[in-house]
Amino acid sequence: MSDPHSLDALIHALRRLPGVGQRSAQRMAFHLLQHDREGAQLLAGALQQAVAQVRHCARCHTFSETEICALCSDPARDASRLCVVETPADQMALERTGAYKGLYHVLMGRLSPLDGIGPKDIGLPALLARASDGTVREVIIATNFTGEGEATAHVIAEAMKSRGVAVTRLARGVPIGSELEYVDLGTIAHALADRR
Repeated sequence: MSDPHSLDALIHALRRLPGVGQRSAQRMAFHLLQHDREGAQLLAGALQQAVAQVRHCARCHTFSETEICALCSDPARDASRLCVVETPADQMALERTGAYKGLYHVLMGRLSPLDGIGPKDIGLPALLARASDGTVREVIIATNFTGEGEATAHVIAEAMKSRGVAVTRLARGVPIGSELEYVDLGTIAHALADRR
């Protein structure tokens, strides 16, 4: 049997993942050790390589293995539009749609005064400098529709007002394929107010 300290360390490490509790971490650890040691080695190697090689893009702050990420380096992207997102996962979701061809700025978080996260902690000064470079004509705010995301969007929009840059907010509304009777009232109210 494995050294209990090594097994405990693996379970403890797996619990650091979001949404993974004690029982899920135990199941994963036991599965990897009992049924998929090759997968465990692949996972360990991939994690070590990613931690050693992945950093933040010097322009947009997303994850990249190069100083400037592939999207920022792409001359076909529309440099006059800058979409502000909270995380690289949000950026990836927008990219999968194929509907946006501008550049991004990844905040790597959102304002949360209760947690001590202020404008400097999410790189707001870097965003303002980038949006004021004379190339950017529109900033599209695509933060999440949570309390913190809305507060972040408001602070960004207010900061952009004095810079002569158009600011738009990602639209929200009733999801495609849904029936109104099952949609929450807040979503219906926003969709009605933002109708076009």
